[in-house]
Amino acid sequence: MPTILAIETSSELASCALLRGETVISRVSSGVRTHSQSVLPMIQELLAEAGIALKDCDAIAFGSGPGSFTGVRTACGIAQGLAFGGNLPVVPVVTLDAMALACHQQHGAGEVLAVLDARMGEVYWAQYRFEAGAAPLAVLPPVLSAPEAVQPQGAPVACGNGLTAYAAAFAGGGHAEVMPHAEQVAQLAAQAFAAGQTVTAAEAQPLYLRNKIAYTQAERRDMAAAKAAEGGA
Repeated sequence: MPTILAIETSSELASCALLRGETVISRVSSGVRTHSQSVLPMIQELLAEAGIALKDCDAIAFGSGPGSFTGVRTACGIAQGLAFGGNLPVVPVVTLDAMALACHQQHGAGEVLAVLDARMGEVYWAQYRFEAGAAPLAVLPPVLSAPEAVQPQGAPVACGNGLTAYAAAFAGGGHAEVMPHAEQVAQLAAQAFAAGQTVTAAEAQPLYLRNKIAYTQAERRDMAAAKAAEGGA
C-alpha cells in the first residue's frame, strides 16, 4: 500500500490524514477562516508522529470539491505546494465520494446519497453504490441543485449537512454528521494511485459545479483576491 498524505478543507471542518499501509492517522480543525493557517501545522504533526518526511510519501491527495470555493482552493493550493516541494504526484478526490465512503464505513450503507450544503438555497449531491472492496460507484454523479430537486434512485441512506440545512426537503432524515474527511480522501486516493490515476502538481484543479453568475459576494471577493495574488506572484 502506498503512503498518502491527504488534505480536506471543503467545508467548515478541515482535516489532514496520513495513510501508511492499513494504518491512517489524522488531525481535525474546525472553522473555515482558520483553514489556511491550520493545515500545515497539522501536516507537520502527522509526519512527526509517523517519523517520516514529506519525501517519504508516495502522493499528495486533496478533496477537490465540490464545496466552499475558498476551501477547495486552499486544499488544492497546499497540495500543489507540497507536491512541487516533494516532487510528488497529486490525487484529486471528489468530496462527495469521500462522504459516501464515510457513510458506508460508519453505517454499513450499500447505497448512499451524499448531500452537502452549497449555501444560497442549494446543495451539492450525488448517489453511490458500494460493492465488495471497490471504490464507490456514482449511480448519479455530483450535481448542484435546489434541495427539492434531489431525486435519488431507490432508497439510499442519506448523509451530509445538507440534510439539516434544508430539513424540510429531507424529511426522511439520515446521517447529517457525516462530512468530507481526509481519512476517506486518503483511502480513495490510495486506490486511485494504485490504478495510476494521478496528475502533476501543475495539473491539479478544484472541481466547481456552480456557475460563475451564482457565486455569492463573499466568494467573488475570494476569487478576486486569489486572482490578484496570482498576478503579483
